[in-house]
Amino acid sequence: MAGMNTPAALPADRAMMETQRQFFTTFGYLHLPGLFNDVIGEIIDGFERVWANRGGGHEGKPHDGTARSCLVPFIDQDERLSLLLDDPRIHGLLTSLLGDDFNYMGSDGNYYVGNTSWHQDGSNLGIQFLKIAFYLDPLDGSSGALRVIPGSHHPSGGFAEALKGKLGDPNAHFGVSGSGVPATVLATRPGDLAVFDHRIFHSSWNGGQRRRMFTINCSQRWPESRLPELQEYIGSHARFLIERNVGPAMSRIATPRMRRHLEQVEANDFLLKPKVAALLSQGRTASRG
Repeated sequence: MAGMNTPAALPADRAMMETQRQFFTTFGYLHLPGLFNDVIGEIIDGFERVWANRGGGHEGKPHDGTARSCLVPFIDQDERLSLLLDDPRIHGLLTSLLGDDFNYMGSDGNYYVGNTSWHQDGSNLGIQFLKIAFYLDPLDGSSGALRVIPGSHHPSGGFAEALKGKLGDPNAHFGVSGSGVPATVLATRPGDLAVFDHRIFHSSWNGGQRRRMFTINCSQRWPESRLPELQEYIGSHARFLIERNVGPAMSRIATPRMRRHLEQVEANDFLLKPKVAALLSQGRTASRG
């Protein structure tokens, strides 16, 4: 199965998709080797094109290798990359894991530098979130590959709670370095996908100064009764100094099928503009993550 580094399923292969879904539900991640080998050159070209159009690094300055450069939104700024959301391989995966009415929540493009310590991308909101990550350079455990702790996304059962507050200093609590924490290392090559639940503990170690990676973040559709929570969640993205959660190229070229996955977020991102104005008045710069 794909989570075990065997060939990934086509969206039409329902049995394999169900196997992947069960693996993801249980362990919190999938590794899909070679799924985008046929178009990875176009994808890398799109990645570099977005960065070139935005000055080459964070805040419009060239990436200097001393700190992470981050750009939000990312795929939304390029028509070719925006269409990844409608690619049958991505769309089939997302509908399998999140449902036919999933939300596109945004994306980020990165030049990573050095280590990324153990962390979660989200907590238990009762809404399923996941991240699809494209790593555009060959990576393994000695060069900054993603590491995950399988099963650590489950909020109940005590395992995740046993890790919280301890992975920030694993040597003090477990007698091992961050890279020594027992984990699965997802060695990747360009064309692979890594997919993981926002709640899973993950990290990377021994990375270089220019690791290229971008993500597609999605969630289940939010019930009407929880729209104020969705508005606040989207509003937290003001730290990137963006006034709309969905970028211009994505909005411009969205197919009817894509519109279904954009509409709820686009209708509830109105807190961004005043929050950004407040941050700019304080002299704040865009967040690096």
